[in-house]
Amino acid sequence: MGRTSIRDIRRMKEKGEKVVMVTAYDYPGARLAEEAGIPLLLVGDSLGMVVLGHESTVHVTMEDVLHHVKAVVRGTQRSLIVADMPFMSYQVNVEQALGNAARLMQEGGAQAVKLEGGTDVADTVRRIVQSGIPVMGHIGLTPQSVYGFGGYRVRGKTRAEAEQLVADALALEDAGAFAVVLELVPAPLAGAITRRLSIPTIGIGAGPHCDGQVQVFHDILGLYLDFVPKHVRQYLNGGALIRDALSRYAAEVREGAFPSPEHSSTMDESLLEGLT
Repeated sequence: MGRTSIRDIRRMKEKGEKVVMVTAYDYPGARLAEEAGIPLLLVGDSLGMVVLGHESTVHVTMEDVLHHVKAVVRGTQRSLIVADMPFMSYQVNVEQALGNAARLMQEGGAQAVKLEGGTDVADTVRRIVQSGIPVMGHIGLTPQSVYGFGGYRVRGKTRAEAEQLVADALALEDAGAFAVVLELVPAPLAGAITRRLSIPTIGIGAGPHCDGQVQVFHDILGLYLDFVPKHVRQYLNGGALIRDALSRYAAEVREGAFPSPEHSSTMDESLLEGLT
């Protein structure tokens, strides 16, 4: 059985099957996500915040994304791996965008790329798709533009913003994107966009009417301790579990309870004569 393809993702919408996507940043996380049956993994530039400790995704570089994509690809056999194109890796010109998208595929091993923007990047998306590289779009709150937006806030609550998001989604579909992420978009608007498009919409903070959902690995597992976004449901308090495990480990080392004989190797102690 090979990897999930973009055709498989499109068929999910046609069949009314919800598309499940989660971020992944390393080998063990990717293995666990694939074993859980998640068909679509995003090596998101959110790694800048939840893995590298930056205040936003703007600080993530191509080398950062490539490093993590390679690890995720090594940890999977069936999931479709989408690599985020980081800030300023596609905005300068189409040639720059093509070159960086190619690196994520050739060097990183990704099967698709994702970039933020709508009508403003449609021509770039079209050229990348024409070159043979599948593209996932991303509209609504686009984190790489968070400083321009003046912070993290829902997009599309005014008539003008709603009209622009519809235009953005249609432009991405026309440019050949195989799916589009809707982030922090009001649920009714996300539903309207989903009905207008023939390609799948994947929501994050966009309500239940999208064709699928994506969440950040560290958010839903309780591993990112700085804050919990409103749209997140924590399925595990992983931070508390890990902290407790590390505390027990430290206590056992200090008390001399670890390592025990079962965690140690033996030998013929007569061989130590004259050595001690």
